Amino acid sequence: MECIFCKIVEGTIPSKKVYENEHVVAFHDIQPAAPVHILIIPKKHISTMNDVEPGDWGLIGEIHRAAQEIAKQEGVADSGYRLINNCGKDGGQVVFHIHYHLLAGEKLGPLNAK
Repeated sequence: MECIFCKIVEGTIPSKKVYENEHVVAFHDIQPAAPVHILIIPKKHISTMNDVEPGDWGLIGEIHRAAQEIAKQEGVADSGYRLINNCGKDGGQVVFHIHYHLLAGEKLGPLNAK
């Protein structure tokens, strides 16, 4: 498999990790869209939100729990943050390993601003 996020999980591609447990890993995005831009991924490869199976819902909850902890750790929980999951090409997904973007550190603009 040529999934860049799977390679980060296995350690063959380095990342600047901020959080890890047995199910989830989180690291700084290499092309940040905000002062705080962290990617949160499951260690299990799931291509998109559409590929989440009934047995994976606990894992999705674990990602959200991690987001809450990371926001506190990064000092942005009280001021606010955005948690985004892009699904599919038209949804803006570039890497087809489910992941969430935690964006914070400034007042964020509206989504899909034109």
